[in-house]
Amino acid sequence: MVFSALGFMLLNSFVKYLQHYSAYQLVFFRSIGSLFFTMGFLIRQKIPMLGNQKKLLITRGVVGLTSMMFFFMALKYLPIGSAVSMRYIGPIFAAIFALFILQERIKPIQWLFFGIAFSGVVVLKGFDTEMSTIGLLYILISAVFSGMVYVLLRKIGDRDHPVVVVNYFMVISTVVGGVLMIGDWVQPTTYEWMMLGSLGIFGYIGQLNMTKAFQYAEANLVAPMKYIEVIFTMLIGIIWFGDVYTIYSLLGIVLIMIGLVLNVLIKKK
Repeated sequence: MVFSALGFMLLNSFVKYLQHYSAYQLVFFRSIGSLFFTMGFLIRQKIPMLGNQKKLLITRGVVGLTSMMFFFMALKYLPIGSAVSMRYIGPIFAAIFALFILQERIKPIQWLFFGIAFSGVVVLKGFDTEMSTIGLLYILISAVFSGMVYVLLRKIGDRDHPVVVVNYFMVISTVVGGVLMIGDWVQPTTYEWMMLGSLGIFGYIGQLNMTKAFQYAEANLVAPMKYIEVIFTMLIGIIWFGDVYTIYSLLGIVLIMIGLVLNVLIKKK
């Protein structure tokens, strides 16, 4: 999860920098770059690409694409640290989905911790006048679908190779992103071609390590570890993009992180 957080931090930062492109074009380049690695790995290792659980793999790909697309759209309207922190209330939705789909237990005190995390979102929107309503809507939709991704990965388990799981995600995202970007194509500069190409590299590192983590541990335990990414991303936002965080936005982010960390601790206990 630490390697996953580092990969996604770099991916998010480049997507934020390239926000003058449509989300569809960004999804396409992020996906086709990773597809190069996943296809190459599967061919080299002679692993069947279709996998064993085709319906689950396709569903995971569609749900993951939806979460990614709305997240990229949200980055156009929100400071990168706020966007990442709110997206990672996804583990709360994951825990709720896991309760019904995987029959994983939720301890009563976990609901308190979930409430603390959600109060952070309320503080971010209710007191931070710079917070975009449309950006908040996009990021919450992304978080819901992100939570479903975590549960689907657990349901897939280790019956399919992690790269097969990621490959399905990348194929679906490449095709859908490629079709939707046709009407919104923006011609990249030489420098931007390099940045767009790197999206797939960072995304592959983040996605593969996240997939491995969720295949080998309970969703409720692994998902909150994503908070590490928030710290790194906030620092990059301040240094690179000049993001300014008010006392209310910082309080909101801290509440979200506290809720997630406490959930991790109680789950381990």
